[in-house]
Amino acid sequence: MQTSNQPRLTLIGAGPGDPDLLTVKGMKALQTANVVLYDALVNPALLEYAPDAELIFVGKRKGCYAYQQEQINELIVSRAKSHGHVVRLKGGDPFVFGRGAEEMEYAIAHGIEAVFVPGISSALAVPAYQNIPLTKRGSSESFWVITGTTKEHKLSKDVELASKSSATVVILMGMSKLSEITALFRKENKQEVPVAIIQSGTTPEEKIGIGTVATIESVVKENKLSNPAIIVIGEVVKHRGLLLNIKKEVEFISSH
Repeated sequence: MQTSNQPRLTLIGAGPGDPDLLTVKGMKALQTANVVLYDALVNPALLEYAPDAELIFVGKRKGCYAYQQEQINELIVSRAKSHGHVVRLKGGDPFVFGRGAEEMEYAIAHGIEAVFVPGISSALAVPAYQNIPLTKRGSSESFWVITGTTKEHKLSKDVELASKSSATVVILMGMSKLSEITALFRKENKQEVPVAIIQSGTTPEEKIGIGTVATIESVVKENKLSNPAIIVIGEVVKHRGLLLNIKKEVEFISSH
């Protein structure tokens, strides 16, 4: 695939982990990259689409940063000017708690053409892979997607607002605040509302724990769940068990 030395940035959402969930448009952009700056949650298999590009890991693991955000911004601009087409590859969808908008703003302010290729957000895809819909007629008419930890390292105030709603609540980056989250829902007398926590969703390492607001903390301990994980709170979590029961009934009838 032909590349270009024209300075430009393509910001690509890599999806939630399964490499097959990268969009075709994202794949085509990777094939023309001169440089790829990629994050920790990006599946390394996606880098095979850019065999001739310079590959630079700029993510963080367990709080250790390869590059600070300011350094990443500067790297985008300097590599675009020296190499041409820079692809910034970020997990999920970079416009959903991904700081992608900030990186595009910086590039454009420094005279670099920038385009965005949306990705499949983990907030949607990870529950879906476990047969948990975010909306379902009769169960949920809407959903919240909230960051569990703000830039001040505190629980988002929107979680308290969401706890008063009948909507499905999806919380990203919230495992360290799980006790605070469940306390807010217990305060609203929602101890029996179903909760799912899905770790490393859509990957071979995927793990899931199912409980209620009252029991989910013990479920986490029993199943040794940790980051990266998504918290789903709402009646829609029951859909997963419903499908499993239907499947068992069909299999029982078929065997008799």
